[in-house]
Amino acid sequence: MRVLTAEGRATAIGGGAILLWSTLALLAATTRGIPPFETLAISFGVACLVGLAVLAARRRLGRLRQSPLAWAIGFFGLFAYHALYFTALDNAPPAQAGLIAYLWPLLIVIFAALLPGGALRARHLLGAMMGLAGTVLILLGGTGLAGHGTALGYGCALAAAFVWSGYSVANRTISAVPSELIAGVCGAVSLAALAVHLATEASVMPRPVQWAALMALGIGPVGLAFYFWDFATKHGDLALLGTMSYAAPLLSTALLIAVGWAGFTWSLLGAAALIVGGAAVSVGVTRRGRARHAPAPADTPDGHAPPPEMR
Repeated sequence: MRVLTAEGRATAIGGGAILLWSTLALLAATTRGIPPFETLAISFGVACLVGLAVLAARRRLGRLRQSPLAWAIGFFGLFAYHALYFTALDNAPPAQAGLIAYLWPLLIVIFAALLPGGALRARHLLGAMMGLAGTVLILLGGTGLAGHGTALGYGCALAAAFVWSGYSVANRTISAVPSELIAGVCGAVSLAALAVHLATEASVMPRPVQWAALMALGIGPVGLAFYFWDFATKHGDLALLGTMSYAAPLLSTALLIAVGWAGFTWSLLGAAALIVGGAAVSVGVTRRGRARHAPAPADTPDGHAPPPEMR
């Protein structure tokens, strides 16, 4: 049995974030009717409180004392991405806005090559392009490109893609910063979202089922997923993570079909083939190539063991 390297374990943890993000559409649909920034303020607030409680219980609150750069990277990535994405949805058709914003996995593959020691492998790029093609099938399906958007909507969607991919790759430059910082960053994002909500939106009292969905959002796709992604982007295979990320819309759609909120289409089957095939192409070049050419000690970066909460 092959034992995963430290990088492989970190990449697998990133896969956990992708699985959690696949529940986002289902939970977000349950909170429909609650203004977007109110949703962000509550869900990120839950993520912050749960994270701080865990840190306090383990006497690790001191890990929040990090450099202003680490705080800035985390806050900019999480808050700016969501603010831009919601603005895009308000000013462009959801299918087009989602497709443009979901360029971020491909951009991660490209940006990862710009890091020291990085290299843009042809198969990584091919795998990411296959994933992008699969996402096109999912988001457009049989509906086509309907509706009209504004330059603001499309521009914000594109900016969101660059923000999230840039944040994910920039995380590699602060790999020594513990992922526990995400608890504090979620608190800062919650406060910023609350300020925007109070300034621009009318408050809505969530129903009990919506409170449950907001709690689930804060614990899962808006909470634990960001811890996983933070650790994975700092210590895992960035190019492979980018390719794997295209599984999120596929799994999300499959979950909606499973609960009866969406119908099966042949385009979904084609998307599955493209996304799974793209991941297989990317995994093949990453793992086999390294096993053949890389010396064994270099496979395990020093000090990159999974965080204690994941052991």
